[in-house]
Amino acid sequence: MIAIVEAARAGLLRPGNWARNVSAGVVVGVVALPLAMAFAIASGVTPAQGLYTAIIAGIAVSLFGGSRVQIAGPTGAFIVILAGVVAQFGIEGLLVATLMAGVILVAMGLARLGGVIRYIPDPVIVGFTAGIAVIIWVGQWQSFFGLPAPDAGPFYLETWRLLGSFAQLHWPTTLLGLGSLVLALYGPRIPGLAKVPGPLLAMVAATAVTVAFELPGIATIESTFGAIPRSLPTFAVPSIGFDDVMLLLPSAFTIAMLGAIESLLSAVVADGMAGTKHDANQELVGQGIANIVSPLFGGIAATGAIARTATNIRNGGNAPIAGVVHALVLVLVLLVVSPWAGKVPLASLAAILFVVAWNMSEAPRFIRMVRKAPTADAVILLITFVLTILADLVVAVNIGVILAMLQFMRRMSASVEVVEHTQSSLRHELADAGMDSLPKDVLVYSIDGPFFFGSVDSLERALSWSRQPPRFVVLRMERVPFIDATGLKRLESTIGSLRARGVQVLPVGANMAVLRKLVRAEVVSRDLPGSYFKDLSEALLYVRAQRVPNDDEAAASKVS
Repeated sequence: MIAIVEAARAGLLRPGNWARNVSAGVVVGVVALPLAMAFAIASGVTPAQGLYTAIIAGIAVSLFGGSRVQIAGPTGAFIVILAGVVAQFGIEGLLVATLMAGVILVAMGLARLGGVIRYIPDPVIVGFTAGIAVIIWVGQWQSFFGLPAPDAGPFYLETWRLLGSFAQLHWPTTLLGLGSLVLALYGPRIPGLAKVPGPLLAMVAATAVTVAFELPGIATIESTFGAIPRSLPTFAVPSIGFDDVMLLLPSAFTIAMLGAIESLLSAVVADGMAGTKHDANQELVGQGIANIVSPLFGGIAATGAIARTATNIRNGGNAPIAGVVHALVLVLVLLVVSPWAGKVPLASLAAILFVVAWNMSEAPRFIRMVRKAPTADAVILLITFVLTILADLVVAVNIGVILAMLQFMRRMSASVEVVEHTQSSLRHELADAGMDSLPKDVLVYSIDGPFFFGSVDSLERALSWSRQPPRFVVLRMERVPFIDATGLKRLESTIGSLRARGVQVLPVGANMAVLRKLVRAEVVSRDLPGSYFKDLSEALLYVRAQRVPNDDEAAASKVS
């Protein structure tokens, strides 16, 4: 359901509901102002592009997304990826990659892949977000402490060079950064300022100090990037060549995947706070539209922002009106306040990003997961975290997901049991078949769990007899929810191997989905007697009819 349509049907666009959403939108717009500029600068683009992104994505996602309370814009999670694309391909390459990512997101939504994103395990998500947080934090040391720019290189080398340059820190910049950090964290606790967002308070106070005291050597937005244009962005299609598409495809896919994860996580959080229910597929379409339109006006990648969405809900926002108003507030800032915005010191934005990085890291959750989660999950978390820092996000997520899948399959295969039934557990079935006891040359096994490539060894181990093999093996399959191609192949091989040894295998009780696969693979035949049985009693009746008494049984029969 499209957010604006769903809100209209729910009666949330009526005039009586506008006041609360306009109020929430203004608050969110004020919160988004410093964040949009800070994220843009950290991503390697101009602060104006961060504002353009927040404006365009804010409107697009509010109108076309799948959550009526979602607020979209540039986020911290994108910083590492976007900065890497800018460093390698330039800003034009970033615009192309963002547009491609938008197309991928729309395709994912139309293909109804919204639910698939939920299956990325928590250790992988927590690991890469914590890794990104560390990169953001270290990446802001230069602006926060006024350090000289380190030479480009791997993250660990840049970190080492920054640590070695701390003797050259700029004390006015550092003190301004520390003051901004304190205000960003504790400013709302000051009497009378409870409703002023900490990041805005830090940015305004630091700007006022810089302008009033004309502090020397303080880097500002204007001194670093030039004045912020006092105008709306213009439409321009980035130049796209086939070679560009091929080179940028991996980056575009990474942007799309991260945007999908971030936006759907934000939508889930919003549902919990507001009591709403989002449409995951429509949310991907809305995010895709935002990322297609944003680069056409100079913007960068955007996604659902958890902090801004939560702020919207806490301040009464319950309809897309709030998201649109938040964007209009940023338009007003761009047209009216942009000359003052250029005076914002980079140290204050670095302090804001320090807070963002801490919140992103979810350090208490990270530590708790390392200490209390199963060992395999903790290892996956740490591997994803380390690879995000030392390699890159794509490698980290791919390896993290692969390890999580392997661990899941290991657990699934360990949960599959092949159990041999005793005579006492089959009393009712034996009675239904008119048998007093289970013949010695008949064994009954049940398979409990999915019969897939990771679990077939359980059956083969159970059927590896050291004693004389039986004449009949009954396989109860009532508790097999599904079977895959490897399971079918190995089951067929096992049945053929046992048949060569004179053992007849009798499959019993498979559900319709499993039975269709068994028939299609010609493991069993509906028309061949003794090939398949509906239940155990029917199989035992077949065994009773097929059995030829052995010598001991024949002798006992003559005596009687």
